Amino acid sequence: MTSDAPRTRMDDLTVERVLRVVEAIPPGQVAAYGEVGSIVGVGPRLVGRILRIWGGGVPWWRVTNSDGDHPLLARALPRWEAEGIVVKPNGRGCRMAQFGTDLEQLRERSRATLAELEETQEP
Repeated sequence: MTSDAPRTRMDDLTVERVLRVVEAIPPGQVAAYGEVGSIVGVGPRLVGRILRIWGGGVPWWRVTNSDGDHPLLARALPRWEAEGIVVKPNGRGCRMAQFGTDLEQLRERSRATLAELEETQEP
């Protein structure tokens, strides 16, 4: 049985791909876990797990759920304020329509660094 479901394996290459896409999110913008995952080919939960374990060196505060809510908003807030990301009235995150990055532009910004990573993996 074949499946088109995203990969769920957390290998070194997948981790590095997720981190590189997160690094490509511009300051003042956010992307949803699922958007990052769609570029890498993994599901949103795996993106969240990778960021929880290895995300300290990348702008983790720029990754939200699809509603713009951030699970660590209290920690993300000083960085959001510095980047001009405004919390929406419900106090849980930001408005994706206003601060969400353009997915095609994120794909393009990620393309070179992901290709470079793939080249280093070839035998």
